[in-house]
Amino acid sequence: MGHTYARVKIYSEDSSRSRELELMVDAGSTYTWVREEILNELGIGSKGTRRSMLGDGRTVERVWGEAVVEYDGEKATTVVVFAERGDAQVLGVHALESLMLEVDPVTKRLKKAEYMLFI
Repeated sequence: MGHTYARVKIYSEDSSRSRELELMVDAGSTYTWVREEILNELGIGSKGTRRSMLGDGRTVERVWGEAVVEYDGEKATTVVVFAERGDAQVLGVHALESLMLEVDPVTKRLKKAEYMLFI
């Protein structure tokens, strides 16, 4: 089946600092996980801690914050988890939806999503 990767840029909340990263797209992960040392380097502050269940069934507690993420010239604010050693770095669904992106099942690449509003 294969994995989808995306080259994104993560910005500090005030957009004064940034870092380009290649993250695996994980539609099973609610939030984006980035190494804590990278987020600290960008000056992204902690908003608290949250519990998360990992794919192997373990529950962990991690620090979280907010950052601006950019893909293909589009920017959006998203929740980021401060990934610890051994944690994967992934681009999660919250960021994908904020950027209005989805994974094309044929090409395995990100593409613009069309969202509908049912009233």
